[in-house]
Amino acid sequence: MLGQLERPGRIVVADFEAGLGTVLRMDGEPVDVVVVVVEPTAKSLEVGRRAAEAVLAGGLGRVVVTANRIRDADDESRVRAAFPGLDPVLVPDEPAIVAAERRGEAPFDAAADSPGVQALVRLAEGLLPHSAGTH
Repeated sequence: MLGQLERPGRIVVADFEAGLGTVLRMDGEPVDVVVVVVEPTAKSLEVGRRAAEAVLAGGLGRVVVTANRIRDADDESRVRAAFPGLDPVLVPDEPAIVAAERRGEAPFDAAADSPGVQALVRLAEGLLPHSAGTH
C-alpha cells in the first residue's frame, strides 16, 4: 500500500475513506501504524472494531484507536469496551476546537491547553516511532 520509505525519518500520513475497504485492500502489505478513528456510536464502533481486528489479525501494523467527540463517561466506556486490549486515545467533544475551526484558526494555535488539543498532541506523540509499543 504505502510500501517502505526510501528515506528514514519520513512520516507519511494518509486519510482514507471510512469503513473497511482500505484495510481489506492492504493485501498483506504492512505499515507502521494504522489509526482507527471512531465516534461513540454503535455503527462507528462496530466498523472500527472490525477494522482493528483485521489489521491485527493480518499483522498489518500497530493499531491506534482514536475516539472523537467523547462527551461523558458512558461514551468512554462504550469505546473501551469495543476495543479490549487497546488503549484508545479519547478526544473530548471540545468547544474550543470547534470555535477555532470556525474562525479559520488551527486549534493548536488557538487553544493549545484545551483538553481536546492535548488529547490530539498525545495521539501525535504516540504515533512517533520512539513511542511504538505493543499493539
